[in-house]
Parts: sequence; structure tokens; C-alpha cells
Amino acid sequence: MKIKRRYFLLGAVAVAGAGVFGVKWADGDAQRRAMATTIGDGEAGFTPWLKIASDDVVTIYSPTIDFGQGSHTALAQMAAEELDADWTKVRVEQAPALPGFANAAIIQGFANEAGGLGDKIPKSLLSLVARSMPMQLTGGSSSIRYVGQILMRKTGAAARYVLLEEAAAQLNAPVSELTTADNIVTHAASGRSLRYGEIAAAAAERSLPNTPTLKEPAAYRLIGQPVARLDIPSKVDGSAQYGIDVSLPGMRVATIMMAPVREGRLESVDEQPALAVPGVEKVVQQDDAVIVVARGYWQALKGLRSLSPRFSDAGHAALNSPAIYEAQDQLREAGNATNSAGSGDVDVHFDAPDAQIVEAQYRVPFVHHAMMEPFAMTAHHQDGKLEIWVGMQDPLSVRKIAAEAAGLSPDDVTVHPLIMGGGFGRRFPQSCQIIAQSARLAMECPWPVKLIWSREEEVRHGAYRCQSSAHLKAAIGADGAIAAWRTDYVQRDNAEMECPFNYAVPATSRRHFTYTTNQDDGPLRSVNSTQMGFYNESFIDELAHAAGQDPYAFRRAHLADGSRHQRVLDELARRSGWQSTPAPGVGRGMALVESFGTIVGQVVEASVDEGGQPHVHKVTAVVDCGSVVNPLNAEAQIQGGIIMSLSIALGEEITLENGAVVQSNFGDYPILKLADTPPLIDVHFLQSDAAMGGLGEPGVPPAAPALANAIFAATGKRIRTLPIRDQARALEA
Repeated sequence: MKIKRRYFLLGAVAVAGAGVFGVKWADGDAQRRAMATTIGDGEAGFTPWLKIASDDVVTIYSPTIDFGQGSHTALAQMAAEELDADWTKVRVEQAPALPGFANAAIIQGFANEAGGLGDKIPKSLLSLVARSMPMQLTGGSSSIRYVGQILMRKTGAAARYVLLEEAAAQLNAPVSELTTADNIVTHAASGRSLRYGEIAAAAAERSLPNTPTLKEPAAYRLIGQPVARLDIPSKVDGSAQYGIDVSLPGMRVATIMMAPVREGRLESVDEQPALAVPGVEKVVQQDDAVIVVARGYWQALKGLRSLSPRFSDAGHAALNSPAIYEAQDQLREAGNATNSAGSGDVDVHFDAPDAQIVEAQYRVPFVHHAMMEPFAMTAHHQDGKLEIWVGMQDPLSVRKIAAEAAGLSPDDVTVHPLIMGGGFGRRFPQSCQIIAQSARLAMECPWPVKLIWSREEEVRHGAYRCQSSAHLKAAIGADGAIAAWRTDYVQRDNAEMECPFNYAVPATSRRHFTYTTNQDDGPLRSVNSTQMGFYNESFIDELAHAAGQDPYAFRRAHLADGSRHQRVLDELARRSGWQSTPAPGVGRGMALVESFGTIVGQVVEASVDEGGQPHVHKVTAVVDCGSVVNPLNAEAQIQGGIIMSLSIALGEEITLENGAVVQSNFGDYPILKLADTPPLIDVHFLQSDAAMGGLGEPGVPPAAPALANAIFAATGKRIRTLPIRDQARALEA
């Protein structure tokens, strides 16, 4: 995800029109309104993100959503660390979908990453931009490295500062003589102490420092510790509420059938067969869909299946997956790139008489997010107000989109953010048709209505990772080193930002050719780094083989001496036993990819059975993400990314035929089963002084190329097209 310049221009215009004072006042007013919704009797709010009750309970409000990644626990660790809180009295709540809880920290973080601007922009202006967008986003591996570092640590430190000031006043002692620990301020010289709960109300009236002093790592008590996740108990006992769990008095349940060919329109439908099904109460026609509302899901589904709606194909009936690849090849061969980057003159090296030229073409298909919980959203329109219950990756954007669809003001829309049963990029509101569908449906119904997408509908109308292809060409010089490297890739988005090219090559060229279809391409976990990592790390393995060199030694020779990348690679070779001889029939492959500020190296050990099917026996991963907040969470994120990547590489593929998606469920869109996952995934973290990187996504990109390279080591056959499943016979041969 990129923060675009227009959002900062929006803020600048607001400053020019309202003045700096006006911006600061508006920010303070938004915060006061936000706090008024969460502060109860006996509680003191220091910012919208932190409150302390008279019984010493500390509550953290997170602007980011939990969908299984454990970020709420890590964010609480970071705030509690700086607050010197008693961990047993720390709670985490999801921040309400209100403008005062807009996520300015993520804008500041991405602005810093894009050019170091974030820290130079006034916080009140960043908040204004976040409210105006609106922005309450979870994505881009940003929760810990941006929200945690920029917001939660500073919030905790600022609250501790004013607690110390208040304690000093009440104890009549200098702040320098006071210490804090476990929700208690202590004056050792007199033996007196005060609980946070005793002084919170008075402390909250004091002015918070803008730049509080943060702890040095040597002083950490909570950061870096493998504390148990706070969200697990409710998920185990079933009390955690997902979108599909919502139940309201008088609620009806609906399900939907959309045009099979995306951008198609509903032309006609006879509603009577559905209305004849017992329990069905209403049939609603929308521009590109028909919805059946009933007293329960099964009645709604039965009613929907009784219908025979006619949809247009919007002129896309001839579209199919092979034709997309063919069109992409033609676009690339025409040579009119949309974007380009690189340095040096690659053609000079390609034309050198002693150059060894290596070329390869790679392809990856549309890939679905395959989240376990299908879309489910409940909406109720009553007395001019719209109330919504849903799990999405940006609740404030849900509020805005639903208001526009319903023809209401955002102030008349209340969104209750819920946890999500997976997301991986699929639940960005801008790609979620169900928001507008539910809002419009609620305007036509007198009851609360929960709209559920069936698994089939969810698979056939995803926001897929784009179908992409690339032609890579390199020149190897007489010294055995890469002299020039060109990547020509075709897809919708420019991938330059997400996947840095980190090898030292005298001349490089990366050219992007924009290609779009009628499909709704969307970000999938690690965004463009999935395909670019596959292209780059598969190709450098081919170059090592062409140069007659070991893949590890070849990579190492093209990395800066003493760099983070080289350190990760060296540790990876050591941990994986790269120099040892693998078991008979087993090949080892490696890959090294940087994404979201984190460097991940992986070695996959794999074999291919007599039927040509690959089997992964072990994955070793080494990670440099700067510093780790919760080792348990961090390890789980890398392991989960590896399993997801292997699943995508081995068998996941969305194909089009006659303009429509062929796949419909896990029967024809197979995800990796537990029995097929690697018996051992060995993850190691390197501590470094680098800025904190993300962890939710960087585990994904290296696994697919490492597997492909392992298959080559085991069979001598190159994998250049994913998924591997359909290439089984070729591997056997």
C-alpha cells in the first residue's frame, strides 16, 4: 500500500484555509469526542488510545484490527513497556470506527519510508489527513513497526511522564527521585508510593509531552518477551465474535448471486420460485446481483438456487487465462513500458563479445486469498440511522462507503468493527462489494439483515493477486559475475516499491508494462513481492547454475560485504546445513527477499515422488526485522507466511473461461492440508540496529522460489510457471 501525494496536499489545503491553530483545535476536538465514547466512571483518558481506571486496569485502544496476527498483544506490550504497567492489568480493545480514532501513525510511517517526511509533518496535520481520507487501516505489515513504534510507545511514555509529575506533586518529591513499576510510583527515600489508579484522574489533566523519552532496549521488561496472546482465550472458548456470528433480535439472513462475468449486469429474474420457498421473505434486485432474504441462511440459499437470473457478460465472454498470458507477451514484446527504473546501460553489457546471456520467462496466475471466514455483514437501517457489524481492514472506510451507498451522512452510520477469520489483503473495503450491497439492502428491509456470501460466491468474486508474467535477461561477464540484469514484467501495478532489488549489479533495468482485465486485482499478503520474489530468486539461481557456481556463494558475491542481506544469507547457510549433503532424492533451494523493511532468507528441502508430486521436508528461515516485540507472534507469522506461500506455489490458481472464474470452492481451489505441510519449519531471528520491519507479510515471498530451486536441485527441471501441480508429469519425466 502506498500513501499518495494527494492526501498530503489535502492536509496542506486544510492548513492554508483553517490555519495552524484551527488544525490543532480540530485535532483536539476529535480526540475529545473519541474519548467521550470510551471513558466511563472511575476512568481517566490520557489520549484516545489509553485509559487507566481507579482499580489500576490499563486499557489500550488499537486502531488496527486483529485477524489472527497477534498484533493487539504486541501493541499492548509496547504501550505497557513505556508505561511501566502491570501486565496482568493490561487490556486491549478495538478502537471504535470514529474520526478521532483515525490511524495517523500509519500515514506517518509510510511517509517516512517514502522519503523521510512523516516526522517533519505536525501531528495535528497528520491526524487531519487521517480523518479526511478516512484512514483506520490494518495492512502493509504496519501495525507494530508504525502504530506500535510511533503511537503506542509514545502514548505509554507520555502517560508515564504525567503520572510521575502528578505523583511528585502529591508526594512533594522531585521527579528524579521517583521510580515506576507495575502500575506504582515509588519514592524510595521516604518509602511512600502511589498507585496509578489513585492519581490517574489528576494526571490526565496535565499536558502530555509531544516527544516523550523512550526506553533504551537494555531497560525493556516486556518488549522482546514471548508473552501469551491476549486474544486466544476468547477464540478457544467461542466468545470471540466474527462477522458471521452476529445475531440480533428479529434479524433476517440473506445470500447473493452476482453476475458470473465481472462487470456484467442483471438483466432479468423471475422472483416467484424463491418467494415460494418457506422462510423466504424478500427478493432484492441490484445492478449486478440478486439477493434472497429469509429467516435463515439455508432457506435463503435454497431460494437463491431456485432462481434462474439472466446476466450480461459486459463484452468479456471471450476472456480466458491463456489469452491473458498471450496478450501480456504481446504487450511486452511491443516494448512500450509504462514505468522504468534501474541504473547503467544494460544493452552495452548484453552486446559485449564475452558476455554469457541467460534468459527466462516466468508466469504466475491469479491467486485467491482463500480466507476461512467468507464475507458476512449485518446492517440495520432505522430512524434514518444505519448500523453495521462487520470485520474489515479499515472500519472508517467502511463507514464512508456504506454512507455513500445508502445516501446517508457518515455521521448517521455506526460501524461495529469485529475480528476477522482471515484477510490477507482481501478485506480492504475498497475491494469489498459486500459493503455497498449490505447498505443498500438494509435500506429496503425493515429488519436487521445479515448478508452472507457463500463460499462459491466468495471464490468466484475475489480481489485476486494479479495474473503476471515476466521476461528476465542477464549477462554474465568473464569474471563469472552478473554484468547486467533486465526484468520486463507485465501486470496491473508497478511493483517497484514493494520488492527492492538488492544485488550489486553494474547495470540494471526494470520495466513495467501495465495490463488490466475485468478482474478486481487486489493486494495479497506481501503484495507484489510474491511474484517479484519468485522471478528474481528463481532467475538468480539459474544464473548461478549457468556460471557454474554454488547458489549460496553466487548470491553472496553479489551482496555488499557486511550488509544485513549478507549476514542473513550467511546465517541461513549455517542454520540449514547448506554445505552438507542432503538425503538421497532431496534437493535444497534457497531464496533471499526483502519486503516491508524485513529481510528473510529461506532454504527449502524437497523431493519429487514417482508420480511427480513435490514434497517439502523442511524449511529453514532466517529473519532480520530489526527488533522483535513478541518472539512467539513473530515466529508464527513467518511460519504462517511460509505455509501460505507453499500452498500458492503448489496448487492455487484462479482461471478464467468465457470471462468467468472457473473455480468455486476448496474442491477445485485446493489449499495446503495439514498433512502436506513441512514436518519442520525452523525459524531464527537476527537482532540488528536497523529500523523495525514488518512481519505479517515478509515470510511469504522467499518460499515459492526456494521450493522451485529445490526441485531443480532434486530433478534438474526448472519451474518457471506456478502453480507446480500441473507440471507433475514433466517433473516425473
